[in-house]
Amino acid sequence: MDHPFDGLPGPTHNYSGMSPGNLASQKHAGLASNPREAALQGLAKMRAMASRGIPQGVLPPHERPHLPTLRALGFSGRDADVLARAAREAPAMLAAASSAAAMWVANAATVSPSTDTADGRVHFTPANLVTLLHRSIETETTTRVLRAIFSDPGRFVVHDPLPASVPSADEGAANHTRFAGPAGDGPGVEFFVHGRSAVGAGSPGPKRHPARQTLEASEAIARRHGLDTARTVHARQHPDAIDAGVFHNDVIAVGQMHTLLAHEQAFVDTRATIGDLARLVGPDFRADVVGRDELSLDDAVATYLFNGQLVERPEGGLLLVAAAEVRENARSSAVLDRWTAPGGPLAEAMVLDLRQSMRNGGGPACLRLRVPLTSDERNAVRARVFLDDDLAGSLETWIRRHYRDRLSPADLADPALLDESRRALDELTQLMRLPSLYPFQQA
Repeated sequence: MDHPFDGLPGPTHNYSGMSPGNLASQKHAGLASNPREAALQGLAKMRAMASRGIPQGVLPPHERPHLPTLRALGFSGRDADVLARAAREAPAMLAAASSAAAMWVANAATVSPSTDTADGRVHFTPANLVTLLHRSIETETTTRVLRAIFSDPGRFVVHDPLPASVPSADEGAANHTRFAGPAGDGPGVEFFVHGRSAVGAGSPGPKRHPARQTLEASEAIARRHGLDTARTVHARQHPDAIDAGVFHNDVIAVGQMHTLLAHEQAFVDTRATIGDLARLVGPDFRADVVGRDELSLDDAVATYLFNGQLVERPEGGLLLVAAAEVRENARSSAVLDRWTAPGGPLAEAMVLDLRQSMRNGGGPACLRLRVPLTSDERNAVRARVFLDDDLAGSLETWIRRHYRDRLSPADLADPALLDESRRALDELTQLMRLPSLYPFQQA
């Protein structure tokens, strides 16, 4: 059963506009953010999932500002001196080292369930995120977090990230979907989407924004996870979609179980891609393709309709968690109404306020990493990471005690913010029964 693990927005959640091709991130660059509200909105989403009987996990924030990165870039001295000099001489580097983008854990890793892998264990490959500096520094902590939570070597394998190189650029599960196979609870179909091939083969790429995921990275993950090539599908993003702001596939398509919801411009050859999936998933496969006349790429990106979190309800049928912006656009709202009408692909939709995340370019699907676990695999997890009323209450109290309600880019140089963040994370690791995860805890 899928166990969504949501990333908790960190105390330095800010709008620095660090992500080219992410239009929302660039649009809101320089504005003041509200880290407390961001974390509470994320927690409210987790609570909404858990209240529906959907197992919900929590992944902790990363340490920010990340002083090891700034020191590696040549800034030295006491922590306060490092922050002050970086703010004065290289504010973009300080912003990168302060980004709370690790909250979008759809980029944390790619996960294959034990039913699909050759050795019968759950496999994780942490994403190397080499395309952007502020994301690439997440890899070491992400690997450490996943290994701390999924620590039973008889049931879990947390690989090293792929080599940190442009040909093997990997953006994680934002470009990966696992569908059920014909047998339902047996081996499934794993679907990888890439933006480019490192060897440059194929049709022309995007003209305005970078294509991040490579085919070679996706193929490498499938090999190391021990996936059956006969049940693995690779497809390429449409370059026009990337240029419209579809930096990851989960901005333009979402799938779960036997269902795919996608825009007609999601893939270079959408018809052939759907045909491949239908053949492997079996007769229960259903694809709802939204035409450009029904919803333009611009509207899809502005509302993040396809970046909804698609989950199977315990009572059956699919639930889509959508951002409030979907209902504020007449065209995306009409598509959601069609999806939830009798005979539509969805049993229901849940609309949530996630504006703090949305303004920085991350919708409901960005905030979660799907981790399929059997009951035995879940029981092997000893950390306090599965949300219940007690943990949710403790997290809310922790957020309200440690998070600021306003943060501007200029505040990133404040040494007090670093101290506040470290105190918060040190307390959180104890609250979640996790070992020391952060560089400051290991000094």
